[in-house]
Amino acid sequence: MIPDRALHAPVLRARPTIAHLDADAFFAAVEQHQRPSLRGRPVLVGGVGPRSVVATASYEARQYGARSAMPMEQARRLCPSSTIVVVPRFAAYSAYSDRIMTALREVTDLVEPVSIDEAFADLGAATRPQTDLHELARTIRERARELSGLPVSIGLGRSKLVAKLASEAAKPGGVRVVDADEEDAFLLDLPVRALWGVGPVSAARLDGLGVRTVADLRRQPLDTLLMVAGEAGGTNLYRIARGWDDRPVTTVRERKSAGAEHTFDTDLHGRAAIAAALDPVVDAALARLERHAAAARTVVVKVRLASFTTLTRSVTLSRPTTDESALRDAAHRALRLAEVTEPVRLLGVAFHGLSEHAQLMLPLGPGLPDLPDAAVTQEQAGVPHDVDAVPAAPPVTGPIRATAATVAPGLDVETAADGRGWVVRVGDDGRVAARFETARTGPGYQRWIDPNSEHLTLVEPLGPDGEPIHRMHDEESEGRGD
Repeated sequence: MIPDRALHAPVLRARPTIAHLDADAFFAAVEQHQRPSLRGRPVLVGGVGPRSVVATASYEARQYGARSAMPMEQARRLCPSSTIVVVPRFAAYSAYSDRIMTALREVTDLVEPVSIDEAFADLGAATRPQTDLHELARTIRERARELSGLPVSIGLGRSKLVAKLASEAAKPGGVRVVDADEEDAFLLDLPVRALWGVGPVSAARLDGLGVRTVADLRRQPLDTLLMVAGEAGGTNLYRIARGWDDRPVTTVRERKSAGAEHTFDTDLHGRAAIAAALDPVVDAALARLERHAAAARTVVVKVRLASFTTLTRSVTLSRPTTDESALRDAAHRALRLAEVTEPVRLLGVAFHGLSEHAQLMLPLGPGLPDLPDAAVTQEQAGVPHDVDAVPAAPPVTGPIRATAATVAPGLDVETAADGRGWVVRVGDDGRVAARFETARTGPGYQRWIDPNSEHLTLVEPLGPDGEPIHRMHDEESEGRGD
């Protein structure tokens, strides 16, 4: 039976004082800000291996059809040869994220980071009835650009639902304020897939009923939606089709899970090989669990087959534990429960039961060490992305001699003669093409370097202020945006 409250509109605030800020094409925007030669060019941020995916595509790359979560090889085929591919540098992104969030926190303490590049803010206590909300939103946007150098989009609504949809409508770099009397006109023409909680499966089922827009969804009786999506899902569809969302902005986001995934360059064959490959993934997941001083009760193993079928199996212990042997054993038991008989392309391990809120997954790339936290924006809240993990740049704690084996496109490097630059590509002969430039210098020059005969150093990324990001800063900022 559906609770009576689900059939009645909640009492929402009178004015659109919930803000949603979203940094546009965030990872790519940071790269273009720091590397002037990339401005105006297609940029793909993600892994460089044969099975890597795109974490972020710049707007220039999107014009050719590239998008987040697309296989990198497909994106590269779509984009012109001038496209630049770089690995993610989460230390840099975290520093830029801090600056962007500061623009909100200068206005209100009620800021809820949703991920590294987006946040909600409650502006109610910071405004008066006569406050021009359009002007306030523009002020926040300009302040974020002043602090970070990056464009952001801001949406204001009476609810989180409308605020997030408004920021999406404002992209790129705009402001959209949806007043109470505009909500229906704003919502009804949107595709139903734009709503939170409407994933590909739900959208396909709704499409079978002829439901393609929010207006179509609003016309559906509650009983129909319950049959399509179940009690909780159907009730949610009924409510969001009417813009009913009274969730408050919360400033504390606790971890719900910790884990790791690994996509293999070649498929794994045979249970013994698959079981052996699970252990490094468990090691990475345990390291993350230990870092956050958490105990886990449920262990979930994710197996993606060569056919792209994904299997998940879980083992729940009698009580939460930090015992590594018990958690590793549970992971192997969960793998056995999957009864894998086909080749495997990806393995993942997640420890659950840690808290009540946001998920955390560690992108684990081939041959790369443990990395700082990084949350990838979820286009549909509550609908986790199901994409291969993205390898990321290894953390650099000080100058390290670069070799062909330790560099990757996008990493920060330096020579005594040239100063700071970044890796453009690594040649088959082990030489490194580096372009020497920063946001302060303007577009720089590129030259080939043989690390065996010339000293090339891996260095820390730069922050928005042009100063090196130190490891201490990374550790302090690590939990934000999950």
